[in-house]
Amino acid sequence: MTGGRGLLWTLAWLCFFLLVGAVWAEDPSSAVVAAPAAPPKAKVEIVEDTFPGHKIADSYRWLEDADSPATQEFVRQELAYTRGILDPLPGRSQIHQQLTELLSIGNIGTPQIGGKYYFYVRREGTENQPVLLVREGIHGKDRALVDVNLLSADGTVALDWWSPSDDGKYVAYGTSSGGSEESTLRIVETASGKVLPDTIDRTRHANVAWKKDNSGFYYGRNPKKGDVPAGEEVYHVKIFYHALVSDPEKDSLVFGGRSSPGQSSAQDIPVAQLADDDDRWLLITVFEGYTKTEMFLQDLKAGTPPVELTSGKDFIYSGEILRGQLYIFTNEDAPHYRVFRVDAQKPGRAFWHEIIPESDAVLKNVLVVHGNLLGFYEKNATSLLKIFGNDGHLLSDVKLPGLGSITAVGGKWDSEEAFFGFQSFTVPPSIYTLDPAENKVPELWARVDTPSIDPSAYEVNQLWFASKDGTKVPMFVFHKKGLELNGKNPTVLTGYGGFNISLTPSFAGDRYLWLEHGGVFAVANLRGGAEFGEDWHRAGMLDKKQNVFDDFVAAAEYLIAQKYTDKEHLAIRGGSNGGLLVGAAFTQRPDLFRAVVCAVPLLDMLRYQHFQIAKLWIPEYGSADDPKQFDWIYAYSPYQHVKAGTEYPAILFMTAEGDTRVDPMHAKKMAALMQAEAANGQSRERPILLRIEPKAGHGVGKPITKQIEELTDVYSFLFWQLGVRPVVGR
Repeated sequence: MTGGRGLLWTLAWLCFFLLVGAVWAEDPSSAVVAAPAAPPKAKVEIVEDTFPGHKIADSYRWLEDADSPATQEFVRQELAYTRGILDPLPGRSQIHQQLTELLSIGNIGTPQIGGKYYFYVRREGTENQPVLLVREGIHGKDRALVDVNLLSADGTVALDWWSPSDDGKYVAYGTSSGGSEESTLRIVETASGKVLPDTIDRTRHANVAWKKDNSGFYYGRNPKKGDVPAGEEVYHVKIFYHALVSDPEKDSLVFGGRSSPGQSSAQDIPVAQLADDDDRWLLITVFEGYTKTEMFLQDLKAGTPPVELTSGKDFIYSGEILRGQLYIFTNEDAPHYRVFRVDAQKPGRAFWHEIIPESDAVLKNVLVVHGNLLGFYEKNATSLLKIFGNDGHLLSDVKLPGLGSITAVGGKWDSEEAFFGFQSFTVPPSIYTLDPAENKVPELWARVDTPSIDPSAYEVNQLWFASKDGTKVPMFVFHKKGLELNGKNPTVLTGYGGFNISLTPSFAGDRYLWLEHGGVFAVANLRGGAEFGEDWHRAGMLDKKQNVFDDFVAAAEYLIAQKYTDKEHLAIRGGSNGGLLVGAAFTQRPDLFRAVVCAVPLLDMLRYQHFQIAKLWIPEYGSADDPKQFDWIYAYSPYQHVKAGTEYPAILFMTAEGDTRVDPMHAKKMAALMQAEAANGQSRERPILLRIEPKAGHGVGKPITKQIEELTDVYSFLFWQLGVRPVVGR
């Protein structure tokens, strides 16, 4: 989503990128030395921390300093060791060749409408980055508007976000380099392709809201270094107004800081949006973690200050304004969400009127298109789409192409058509058009071609299993048809379980390499996610985080019990919060898995909040600095639960030196600790490996050339550990 629409989806993507498919690797151009026979022996320098009732020793605190010569030498030696293990593995060239073909399938984004213009992103073949395209009219000819592939030879400049003005005359867009996600905002004129002189840095959280006359826009911006304490510049987001072709340093502050109501914490993120049909009303939504938002409404015509609309309670709210009516999407006393409507001139809570009640499906978002309301739902981790009148009465249930996921929507309050993106495990990214006024079957507008994949050769099943406490949890299992349940199939299990994010069916070309070699791919829908509403989310956060790990272990045990695989043929894979997941899994149940891919992980949960943007996640995890929260965090923190002399699975830790979300110190410290203390820490047959990639971040905007090299290492590692022989021509 772009601009102020779909705020919950926007926030979700801030923490969720390729949770299942993302992997990270070293720059192939980096110099390495001859492969050593054993991993480097990291020096031990014990630092002791005191927590209530505990003294915690940390032997590798020095690795938190990425710039120290000692840390850099450790990294150099680790990379040499890793390359010495992975490069000679059999079948690497076949794996690389097949991944090159599969990842050349490309991708396509959902069009957004601005006046007569239709904007969307597309990546084809071996293009490193998607290109922002524009056409005049729905059937017009595409032309490139922003092509970041031209900005760097190695493809490491990424298009972070883009937002067209209402009439499409201009597009604001953000770019960043090296995976940093630290966006710089620029503006391009659609008709001419001319880039305006306006350049605004520190716009990671821009969420641009254009005025209808194109004279300027509201946007979010981080402070300069030096304006706040060191390290705090990643927080303190404020809303500014920028007049076109003016000095951004003179932009007026609209909302933010201690003088603004509703922004009580430096970690709060305010987002501005204007009414759909005029510039009278400015709606400001303040995100306070992943369980709470507050809304403020400002009458710009009257010039009065923002008025708080919400309760201060622990609920999510977002809204959209049309013809003086505010439509409010919320989980207030409704874990599956519902919709209210209220007059913008009398927006007090007492005047809210429910128009779409809570149902058995989870309402994920509501958008105004063609004067109607499009409601996007999930039921049992697959998407549903409904059209409502602006008074909330149901007009139609839209027939979707099958069981899968709606990835995004495009359309405006006055547009004649809407678009939605759709995909599943066997359906590649596809775009459909929808008439929001009539009950018609959506029509296919565009789809990514997959000449090397025959979807009919594969099957997907949704299985349900019981977790440790008896809770029923679903899991998708994806494999080639005719799979024999012999208890020895090579299987990769993944999950996430956090931040109110659902793992619904998605398409990834690299998975077919695994499936074509007899592999099984399983996705567990763990507590902590959004698959079954806010109650499901809260059952896997803070003091209930252990439920997530119990669910994941139960999923693994179920796959074994159902004869899909066994302990010697089961691997687990996760990134970011999913890296924490697999870290907790292999420290709590080291006997259950043969191999682990642990990418950009959080592992030292006693110190995570002190690095990068991690204070944003305290509402989800808690903080060990809080005596009441220390006990439950310490109980599962993987770094503190490595047991000397224990044999662990083979592990591939993966991180990137430019990660501005999860600090690479987690993977460095964990690798050093496990290589020193695990029974297999020095093993070359069941190794503990660390890979750190330069010029890359958490995963967003990674060029396709890097992805191919990374995935070659991941699958070489998994094939080797799970006993799969690469076959030429598959």
